[in-house]
Amino acid sequence: MTASHILAIDQGTTSSRAIVFDAAMSIVASAQQEFPQHFPRSGWVEHDPRDLWQTTLQTCRGALEKASLTAADIAAIGITNQRETTVVWDVETGATLGNAIVWQDRRTADTCAALRDAGHSDMVRAQTGLLLDPYFSGTKLKWILDHHDSARERARAGKLKFGTVDSWLIWNLTGGAAHVTDATNAARTMLYNIHTGAWSDEICALLDIPQVMLPQVKDCAADFGMADPAHFGAALPILGVAGDQQAATVGQACFMPGMMKSTYGTGCFALLNTGTTAVTSQNRLLTTIAYQLDGVPTYALEGSIFVAGAVVQWLRDGLGIIADAAEASKLAQTADTAQNVILVPAFVGLGAPYWNADCRGAAYGLTRATGPAEMARAALESVGFQTRDLLEAMQADWHGSGAVPTLRVDGGMAASDWTMQFLADIIDAPVDRPRMTETTALGAAWLAGQRAGIYPDMQGFAENWALERTFTPEMGADTRKNRYAAWGRAIAATLAV
Repeated sequence: MTASHILAIDQGTTSSRAIVFDAAMSIVASAQQEFPQHFPRSGWVEHDPRDLWQTTLQTCRGALEKASLTAADIAAIGITNQRETTVVWDVETGATLGNAIVWQDRRTADTCAALRDAGHSDMVRAQTGLLLDPYFSGTKLKWILDHHDSARERARAGKLKFGTVDSWLIWNLTGGAAHVTDATNAARTMLYNIHTGAWSDEICALLDIPQVMLPQVKDCAADFGMADPAHFGAALPILGVAGDQQAATVGQACFMPGMMKSTYGTGCFALLNTGTTAVTSQNRLLTTIAYQLDGVPTYALEGSIFVAGAVVQWLRDGLGIIADAAEASKLAQTADTAQNVILVPAFVGLGAPYWNADCRGAAYGLTRATGPAEMARAALESVGFQTRDLLEAMQADWHGSGAVPTLRVDGGMAASDWTMQFLADIIDAPVDRPRMTETTALGAAWLAGQRAGIYPDMQGFAENWALERTFTPEMGADTRKNRYAAWGRAIAATLAV
């Protein structure tokens, strides 16, 4: 029987998942495992790379077992992963140089500040589309090389390899046979020139990073190597790879310029497809690669909100006013609409388009009558306000004017009808929620499946995208204007502190 299933690996920040998709791109089975987070110092976030690998392997085996399938039923493996997280390992032993430094880690803030002060920001931005920020892999890799004896000498001798999580997983899956990545993950390292499609000699020299330790960069749908038969009972081709937010963009079939998706997890990541044009943002958004197929990159503008779903966790764990996430929407519906409470959830600073890591959260408009319902409403509304900030910045960068495009949404918060309705209201544009909510894994699966020849081409996949519900704006124009103006004043006050 011909293999007609795809095994999608979704290696995230707090857990690893594996999902088996059938020939119709429907989910057959899945497995998930959480793993420990390590916080050795304030602002430091680490993972044990062995945890990333072992939970990935175990969930793959678990998903296959749940689906009652063997390797003979799998046509290919697709991988999507937490981006920017940095791993360095010994090619002979497989041992890593300490833990992986996670994308959230801020330990290289001083390094980035020194590089900015030295006048390197414009060069880095021009080549990579990124800001000089600890978020990205480049300064994390420099830190690892700086803090391990003889690391650079070993790297120059070809004894050490660097990778984002996709590279680390592929290296382990292939038994060390493949040291590769894809263009979307490479684009998040701050070492890759997104215009020339090559590692940057200038930036690698600036950070003293030996290029011999960097992986080969491939398209998102390509031959990434064969998984060792020891893992699943037979050799399996790895044919699709994309970073998680780019995989979600693919999974949402945002293939046309102007299409946009927003993923609401712990934070929020919005990507606007700008086609073959790499738009340089004037509003502190990131220019990145949305996906690359047949050697041609498709670019995107990206905005990152640090706190989206995390604000609901704060209502639960910090304030203790809800017992579970689903209660937030119900509580918000009971709020006194005459109160205009604004919550700016800058718990870890503000992301795009502000990029202020030092400001902190604040609430405005509180009265003696303000209670849990009003705080819940303000918390959920903050996600809509922040999304509008991103949309306005994107529109200013790409078109300069024009209507906001339809926004396709996914992630945990997208399940809240109340929150999605407010989002549509405040951005004054339709919000589409898909029937298939596992868009990140679906994107990785489609990349591998179309390469394997069992899934349709881009047009066929886009036609297969199915809508679950559209939220259309219902808020009056004056109300929208006044509410967003109040948010603007709250942001200005928060940044001024």
